Amino acid sequence: MSGAPSGTVTLLFTDVEGSTRLWDAERDAMAEALRRHDEIMREAIEQAGGYVFKTVGDAFCAAFSAARPGLDAALTAQQGLAAQSWPTSRPIVVRMGLHAGVCEERDGDYFGPAVNRAARLLAVAAGGQVLVSGAAAELLSDELPDGVGLRELGTQQLKDLTRPERVYQVEAEFLAAPEQAPAAAVRASANGIEESRPG
Repeated sequence: MSGAPSGTVTLLFTDVEGSTRLWDAERDAMAEALRRHDEIMREAIEQAGGYVFKTVGDAFCAAFSAARPGLDAALTAQQGLAAQSWPTSRPIVVRMGLHAGVCEERDGDYFGPAVNRAARLLAVAAGGQVLVSGAAAELLSDELPDGVGLRELGTQQLKDLTRPERVYQVEAEFLAAPEQAPAAAVRASANGIEESRPG
C-alpha cells in the first residue's frame, strides 16, 4: 500500500505469545523464528492492502481502509504461521486484535482512543486467537469469508477504558483453539487483573 489510510480505519494489532521465555531460553532459534514470523506478518498485511505503521519487538500494528482486508490479513497470517516448522522448542503462536474507529494520523503513525482500544483488545487475546471489537464486527457482519464466523464473548470492560466493549472471537476450521479459554481471559481483564502472560 502506498500510504496510510485516514479517517475511519481498521487496526490490526498482533503479538507473539510467550516470546520473552523463548528469547531467554533459545536465543539463536528465536532469532531465526522471528525473522520468519516478520516475513509472514508483513506479507499477509501488505497483500491485503494494509499499512504497517509500527513494530515493537515481535508486535505488529497495521491499518486498513476497511474491516474485511484487516480480517483477511489476520486469517492469512494465522494460516501461514500454523503451517511453519519452527526452529524453537514450541511453535510460534500469535494473538491478534481487530478494531475499527476514527484515528488521528500524523507522520505515518496513529493516535487516539481507537488505538488504545485495539491495544486493550489484543491484551486479552490468547495465542492463536483473533479477537474482534463490536465496531469491527458490525462492519464484517455482511462480508465474512466462507467458513469463517464470529462468536460473541459478551460485553466486557477492558482495562482503563470507560466504555465497555462487545468482544467477538473469529472462528474458522484452521484456527487452533487457544490454550487459555478466551472468555476467562476477557473476564480477567474485565476484573482489572493484569495477566502474567510474557511476550
